[in-house]
Amino acid sequence: MPAVPPPDPSTAAVAVLLIGPAGAGKTTVARYWADTRRVPTAHISLDDVREWVRSGFANPQSGWDERSEAQYRLARRTCGFAARNFLANGISCIIDDAVFPDRPVVGLGGWKRHVGPGLLPVVLLPGLEVVLERNAERTGNRRLGDEEVARIHGRMAGWYGSGLPIIDNSQQDVATTARLLDEAVARSLTAVPAR
Repeated sequence: MPAVPPPDPSTAAVAVLLIGPAGAGKTTVARYWADTRRVPTAHISLDDVREWVRSGFANPQSGWDERSEAQYRLARRTCGFAARNFLANGISCIIDDAVFPDRPVVGLGGWKRHVGPGLLPVVLLPGLEVVLERNAERTGNRRLGDEEVARIHGRMAGWYGSGLPIIDNSQQDVATTARLLDEAVARSLTAVPAR
């Protein structure tokens, strides 16, 4: 039986999970990547979905507790449902979230369970100085204290050695980072066994 060629990454319907700390540029890169692909692509921001809860919003910045965890899980399920729905209709999607390698509750397992085994995780991890600068430009709920950003960034370093593609976008503009993301997705697709 002849081998089935891997899907063409520039035209295949894919679901990408863009992982990184606050200030990594996940949302900016995800939007740009979705806007510039040659095929229909949706951007799903977990933070945007979490903030659909207006009254009673459990802000994790006030402390991670049962309520903030429950709202995170609900948002992740909602994003996963949306991603599966887009994929079923031939539309790629990119989801951005701060997924920790050392925390099962906010981990890859939940995302793969909700989106499916074909989910392609990619880590966006610029240097700490860059993340701190970018975070300082953020406003509202999205801006974190420097100590919190440094702590999150340090935990994200746990992705090194995980086998996931990691993009250090410290010196890259958004377009270059999106190109690197395309390359990472292409490598991931060709590594997935054909079905």
